Amino acid sequence: MAAHSVSADLRSRLAVSLPALPQMLLKLMEYCQSDDIGMDAFAGLIAKDAAMTATVLRVANSSAYHRGRQSSANLEQALIAIGSNMVKTILISESVSQVFANFSRAGSTDLRGFWKHAITAGVMARLIAAKMDYPFVEEAYLAGLLHDVGRLALLAAAPADYADNFHAPEDDNLCAVEERAFGITHAEAGAWIIESWQLDSFMADSVRYHHEPAVRIEAAHPLIRIISLTHHLCTQGQTDRVAAVAGALCGLHAGDLDTIAERAQAEVREAAEYLGIDLNAADEARPVAVPPPDPVQLQLGQHVQSLSIMSEVARTFAEHPEQSALLDAISQSARILFSFKDVAILLVDSAEQELQAAATDGHRQRLSSFAIPLGAGGRIADAVAQERLAYIRRSQDALGIFEEQLLRILDAGCLLCLPLTNRRGCVGVLVGALDERQLDDLRKRETLLHAFASQATAALVKGIGARTAATDGLASLAQEYRDATRRVAHEVNNPLSIIRNYLSVLDRKLSRQESIDTEISILNEEIDRIGQLVDGLADLQPATQDGTADINAVINAMVRLFRDSEFAPASVTIAARTPDERCEVAGGIGSLRQIFMNLLKNAVEALPDGGEIEIVNNGLINCDGRLYVEVLVSDTGSGMPAEVMANLFLPTRSSKGKGHQGLGLSIVKGLVKQIDGRIGCRSSVLGTTFEVWLPVLGQPERVQGALMPIQHKV
Repeated sequence: MAAHSVSADLRSRLAVSLPALPQMLLKLMEYCQSDDIGMDAFAGLIAKDAAMTATVLRVANSSAYHRGRQSSANLEQALIAIGSNMVKTILISESVSQVFANFSRAGSTDLRGFWKHAITAGVMARLIAAKMDYPFVEEAYLAGLLHDVGRLALLAAAPADYADNFHAPEDDNLCAVEERAFGITHAEAGAWIIESWQLDSFMADSVRYHHEPAVRIEAAHPLIRIISLTHHLCTQGQTDRVAAVAGALCGLHAGDLDTIAERAQAEVREAAEYLGIDLNAADEARPVAVPPPDPVQLQLGQHVQSLSIMSEVARTFAEHPEQSALLDAISQSARILFSFKDVAILLVDSAEQELQAAATDGHRQRLSSFAIPLGAGGRIADAVAQERLAYIRRSQDALGIFEEQLLRILDAGCLLCLPLTNRRGCVGVLVGALDERQLDDLRKRETLLHAFASQATAALVKGIGARTAATDGLASLAQEYRDATRRVAHEVNNPLSIIRNYLSVLDRKLSRQESIDTEISILNEEIDRIGQLVDGLADLQPATQDGTADINAVINAMVRLFRDSEFAPASVTIAARTPDERCEVAGGIGSLRQIFMNLLKNAVEALPDGGEIEIVNNGLINCDGRLYVEVLVSDTGSGMPAEVMANLFLPTRSSKGKGHQGLGLSIVKGLVKQIDGRIGCRSSVLGTTFEVWLPVLGQPERVQGALMPIQHKV
């Protein structure tokens, strides 16, 4: 198998086999770097893990610490008996042991040699750190334990291919062999894993560079130099060469190395014993023979692996609902899964006329105005039109200008065009940059490519739908504000007209030195009414006042208002017929005044040559078992044509000229509906009558009479 093919496949398998880092280890490293954390805090942390608690109690009550004392019955006593250094060693080692055990397929391999090497490296790293006065000695211990985690990860990802390398000596040739065979070294794989766990960046670098020549890292971060020297000591022992490395990297002498090696040997045995790790014959551990894979099982495993990858991809995309972040996530995931050198994403525009480059991380400037007309032809446009995957080579003849531009922008020898489609069509295309030698491997993984495209498309469509809904919502809200503004402007005209007319009445009364108390009271009411209308603008819908009102008093007050304010010309007479008794209906006085103000104003406007208007309390109506008071507003005008009647209660453009919004009756309809009333209209050449049904307050169980007698006329 070619190195580039193995590398691409291994990277995707590493992503699947990567176990989660125990949260306890993250918290523990935080505690280890703090000077203010006591044993009670460590006890609280350990108590959350039953296995860890059992390990600590077992060590505390072992012969090494018990020595005739009373057994440690609780966790805090056990921690005090063991001491802080051994506590940290046990906790870190136990957490890392969980990580190692969780790497898939590692259980079939003898890990004793690996464990001995890891614990030795951890102990030596901590001793070197202490000798150098490096403040975070437990961080050095963890880095030493994990410095070869990449070997275990590669074994889990490719057990058949990597088994021999896993047990090979870790000399200077190992990384070269891994690079040639797999396209990735265990140092690179380990650093990538530590970065995936979001541990300290210098810890990842200490793993990445532990095979580097000493001269390259002499000025590097102390942790990088500590792990490098640890690697030399573990693999070569206390030689003159290692002593020279120790002096160059850490300022240590041969005598220091002898002391470190002697102490490390004792501490390794002690730590292994307490952790229950059998290191006997660890150096003779050999790779377990791996039988040839069964083709059916291999195919099933690849299918399961693809499902696992796509599940993780879908979860990643779901975490980025905002389009820019989602596009970045799609681009980065494609790079990792398929080893693309670079990625560009082009989306179909809203008019479906062209592909427009999306501003993803790394291409916000270079591709900011790049677009491909869908009707221009070319390999990319054809791939979108035919919804099929396409490969483009720089060496091909007759490439279109857009393909040449993308090859140059992405600095690629080849392009893979992956349409992002669903049943409704294509939303865009992902263009991956790659080398020609990667083509064969990607052709074998086209099923995974199409699955990735489906997940990316679903995430993009969901995001587009959410943005469309948000845009529609904003447009709807803007329209509601426009309607509310028109409504308020219309309704404010009514009290303004009354105020204007009453000012004329005031002028005349003042000249005659008559009392104006009634007029002042009405003016104050109308000014308050204007304030209420303006305040209600934020509510978008006509506001109704809670409560009840005597409809007879409202009717008579409106008739007096129209008469006294000269709202109606002298040629129009307005009369009201109501009973003497109070008649309580649902709805506040303000809402009822607004309803009948608009109806009376409409009636006046229907009588340009004069006529009669009558507003009548026509008594009770029983409709479907519910009682209403019927109020009729009639005029003797010429009636309304059928086309006007058909759209009577809808907002329309008024034909009455300046100052008319065409909203009066739609406002009336809305207010009546809000108080659970009903409104209708009859019109003929003999006149027009509006019938308003207002719910009676406190519906009685039994109706004694069908109609209330009309007793007097105003």
